[in-house]
Amino acid sequence: MRDGTKDGTRDGTRDSATDAVREGDGTPAEADRTEADRTGAEGSAGGTAVAAEPAVGPPAGDRSAAEEPRDTDTDTAPARETQPARGRGIADGGIRLSVVVPAYNEAERLLPTLHAVRDHLDADPGRWGSWELIVVDDGSTDDTAAVAREAAADDPRIHVVTSPENHGKGHALRQGVLASYGSRVLVTDADLATPIEELDHLDTLLTDRDAAAVIGSRAHPDSRIDVHQWRGREWLGRAGNLLIQAVAVPGLRDTQCGFKLFDGERARAAFAASVLDGWAIDVEILRHFRRSDWPVVEAPVRWSHRPGSKVRPLDYARVLGELVRLRTAAPARTGLRTDLLIGFLFCLVSLVLYQNLWADLDRGYLADAGQDQNQWEWFFAVTADNVVNFRNPLFSHAQNAPDGVNLMANTVMLGLSVPLTPVTLLLGPTVTWAIVLTFGLAATAIAWYWLIVRRITGPAARARSGSRAGAGAGTEGTSHRWAAALGAAVAAFAPPMISHGNAHPNFLVLFVIPLLVDRALRLCEGRRVVRDGIVLGLLAAYQIFIGEEPLLLAAMGMLLFALFYALLDREAARRSWRPLLRGIGIGLAVCLPLVAGPLAWQFFGPQSYSGVLHGSETYNSPRAFLEFAGRSLLGTDERADPLAMNRTEQNAFYGWPLIALVAGIVVQWWRRTLVAALALTAGAAALLSLGAEIPVPLTDHSVPGPWAPLGKAPLFEAVIESRVAMICAPVLGMILAVAAVRLAGQPRRTVRILGAAALAAALVPIVPTPYPVRERNTVPAFVTEGTYRDYLGPGESMVIVPLPNPGDADALHWQSTTGFRFPIAGGYFMGPWGPDDLGIYGAVPRHTANLLSDVRHSGKVPDIGPLQREQARADLQDWRAGVVVLPPQYNEDPLQEALEALLERPGRWVGGVLVWDVGDLVRRG
Repeated sequence: MRDGTKDGTRDGTRDSATDAVREGDGTPAEADRTEADRTGAEGSAGGTAVAAEPAVGPPAGDRSAAEEPRDTDTDTAPARETQPARGRGIADGGIRLSVVVPAYNEAERLLPTLHAVRDHLDADPGRWGSWELIVVDDGSTDDTAAVAREAAADDPRIHVVTSPENHGKGHALRQGVLASYGSRVLVTDADLATPIEELDHLDTLLTDRDAAAVIGSRAHPDSRIDVHQWRGREWLGRAGNLLIQAVAVPGLRDTQCGFKLFDGERARAAFAASVLDGWAIDVEILRHFRRSDWPVVEAPVRWSHRPGSKVRPLDYARVLGELVRLRTAAPARTGLRTDLLIGFLFCLVSLVLYQNLWADLDRGYLADAGQDQNQWEWFFAVTADNVVNFRNPLFSHAQNAPDGVNLMANTVMLGLSVPLTPVTLLLGPTVTWAIVLTFGLAATAIAWYWLIVRRITGPAARARSGSRAGAGAGTEGTSHRWAAALGAAVAAFAPPMISHGNAHPNFLVLFVIPLLVDRALRLCEGRRVVRDGIVLGLLAAYQIFIGEEPLLLAAMGMLLFALFYALLDREAARRSWRPLLRGIGIGLAVCLPLVAGPLAWQFFGPQSYSGVLHGSETYNSPRAFLEFAGRSLLGTDERADPLAMNRTEQNAFYGWPLIALVAGIVVQWWRRTLVAALALTAGAAALLSLGAEIPVPLTDHSVPGPWAPLGKAPLFEAVIESRVAMICAPVLGMILAVAAVRLAGQPRRTVRILGAAALAAALVPIVPTPYPVRERNTVPAFVTEGTYRDYLGPGESMVIVPLPNPGDADALHWQSTTGFRFPIAGGYFMGPWGPDDLGIYGAVPRHTANLLSDVRHSGKVPDIGPLQREQARADLQDWRAGVVVLPPQYNEDPLQEALEALLERPGRWVGGVLVWDVGDLVRRG
């Protein structure tokens, strides 16, 4: 942030002890910070690097004068020396152009260059407006620094950045660019071999060609060389350029011309990520632009060889040597090693959580999964069976005989179950289930980590947001990566996610969501709208085949964040909304044709339904946000169970220490747009999750909640509103990542220790514990030995008592482990019920199924007469039953008595179960 007075004039020489000043209002910012805290602890020799506030969201820009300025920068740029103003002040913000001049022993040539630049820019104030000129003295041994200070004394728009030692052109340029504020940045050599008048042409091209950089090129056919170098030197230079093209930036004919104009935000992002200190910095920066898909245009220029040039022919060989070293540079290796280590740790944590399941895949069953593990294994197995037998993967007749199940209307996760078909066929559905849970959770954490590094904590993200990551970003270290890892861990392993990890992989495996968020943010930048829109559409289509409700919740979260960010930064919203809407339209044009058929089958095909009956208590209690989940380190089932639908739907439970810490962070940094927008998003999601009626504490009354109208809208009517609180998990993770990267930049050890202690106090209580496992019931020999074939004719189903339902679905395991050789009546799925085809869990209730279920739970056999027998016969006919099977279970004797009364015959023990052959009874009608 700039130093200066409220009216924009300079208040004296800037040094590292000068108080930071907030942009726009001139008030002291965090005056209690020490010198080291203001200037940062990171950076290369001779420069000052800072830990800047990361940002996510639309690109930062100038605020409207009518708005209260928000502090989007958290730290100062590298210190710039200035002299007292003499009548020509620069208003803070709104810098149109920054000119960066690296200088080493340029005392004789520097002053005419500075005057030429100043005179040219002042000659057309309507075009250039406010500008700044930054001279970087790279440890000169002559009077270069003194000359620069003399010029700065005459014009407050000239600033000086100094290094005590000579490090090279790359270091100097990085210092200067990261100290700049301009929306455009020109870098030019101190000798003005390319005259400053060429800037006008480059600026026009940058606008007209929608480019990110326009570089002067002596090799362009239209360039004019006024004064040539020695001919041998020219040929060596051309040969060097050809080698550079071959190994680094194909297609660019002249990378080493020192006259380049950049988009300011992208220049700061590229230089923040750079590591080279020598001549190869030009190639490294251009390669960064190429890899980021930022358009680079070569422009013809006038150029004259200047006596005393610091560039020598052999410097082209040094450029090649630096590029070779760049591939094995320590920061890059360190970053990659850190990324791999963090990814490995996420996988390790997931394996630890599911260790009990992996320990016994034959008999292990997640204790809190209810019947969902049976259901999901059945989904994986039936998909594999459909694929290998070339059947419709959107439907199955294996359950709910004879009507079948609309698989697209159930969460079968075709995006994973189809690719994992070989695993399911070779190793069984339980292995697939374990793989999806374990590595899907790890993949989600890795994806959130990638997004947070890219958009929040990484140097490029900070530079893109307008924050100064500091010169020498290559020595920044990996603290920002560990801060991102902390945020990603909260996003992926928060209590709500762990709760769904018991039984709902569609809410656990969310690795596509961070990719969608990043692509939407790219659209806001408006660079490659068509390409980003296409990718967005493809990602959305794939997410539909993994989980539709998580996609809907993610869209809600992104919409909330976008609305709040737009309210807080109207200028960013103004720049972003057109490319964003255009990209979304392109995404829809790509996505809809891919999913139209499956969605039509889901909503209008056989066994489709409209709406879902979830029950009445599907909202979160406000207390749930402050309590610990049953599978958290300090949580207990006794305290958590009364506040949730079940143990797979503990959708809040973030714990009061984490809520308190995040509240403190938000209060401290409320003026920062990112933090405020994230906090408002989390608050809105939490409020929506409280349901249609929000209870008033300490009373028996309630007030209408914002979910009341939303819950009746199409699509939302099928959403369990308590799940909206899951949006808070990644949001809280991002806020903590902001705090952690800030904490890592604190030079005071006491502050770092206290901050780490606060983070630990908030997060340790919600550390997840390994999932408990119980032993699952064995499949009877009647099924495993194939004896059932003697009792089932073509098209006949097996009726297992009590009929499979959401509370007892072991029969699904019988099918999935034996290759779906027989259909069953009843089941655990979502299907239609009633005249309005409302969605319910399980098959349409029938009299005989209800009677047997009552006997199973009560142990009492009701009076059974001709009416009940006639109804049983009709139900068996509707089910197309071939055999009735009673496996050993609780209240087995009353069930046997009831069945013998209904069927008027005794059962026979076959293969460990009681069976009644009812094929003849059904066929007789």
